[in-house]
Amino acid sequence: MSETLPADRSSEPITVDSMANDLRALGIEAGHTLLVHGSLSSLGWVCGGAPAVIDALQRVVGEDGTIVMPAHSPGNMDPSDMGAPPVPDSWYDTIRQQMPPYRPAVTPTQGMGAIAECFRSSPGVRRSDHPQLSFAAWGADTQFIIEDHSLDYSLGEESPLARIYDLGGDVLFLGTSHATNTSFHLAEYRADLELATETHAGAVLVDGEREWIQWEDIDYTDEDFPACGDAFEREHPDAFETGTVGVSDATLLPQPLLVDFAVGWFEVNRER
Repeated sequence: MSETLPADRSSEPITVDSMANDLRALGIEAGHTLLVHGSLSSLGWVCGGAPAVIDALQRVVGEDGTIVMPAHSPGNMDPSDMGAPPVPDSWYDTIRQQMPPYRPAVTPTQGMGAIAECFRSSPGVRRSDHPQLSFAAWGADTQFIIEDHSLDYSLGEESPLARIYDLGGDVLFLGTSHATNTSFHLAEYRADLELATETHAGAVLVDGEREWIQWEDIDYTDEDFPACGDAFEREHPDAFETGTVGVSDATLLPQPLLVDFAVGWFEVNRER
């Protein structure tokens, strides 16, 4: 099996020091509130891996700032919704009875990448209570961001996304793009759209006992997020900063302006 050599990934090691310098050059300062979407593999050969990225972020924003990352665990779902791959119908009852409950300190992230998975269990990081769509946070406004994360309509007004909006936070892409721009989901709730609702389910702890529960949410989608993000960047070219962190592209965008733009864009460009 062939492997990519370190020098083929970056011309020199990517370190905490070099990433901190890159983040500052992008415009990130002490006290910043950041919602981070990161791809470790895109950064180059990172000396220390995901912990080094977290160290660099924390060094730059400091204890007066706040770092937030999606910490979703979508596998804790109703078996009838499992489609990649689907499970046999005969397994449904067993899964509903035996799925381990969501526990913020134990349940791993899924599909969030190595940086987010490392972050959610790092010292001082706290995680919201949603069994599928949690967020993890570190820093001054952690409690404000993660507390009272609503089970129903979980990316809307009672979500960490809305609290980041309230704080005037920024979205940081590290080798990622608008395709995974979670903040656009908040715009879906705020837009005047006729969205269907769906029932979801998962296992949680209630007073220390495992329970299988259900909740309601909109039928959200991310299929048009890249087009919405491209439109935002065309119409607001001076509202965001671009640069590099390691060898990857990096973008810093104001979340409130991004969400407000997406509300109007969805209302015009999505079928109602």
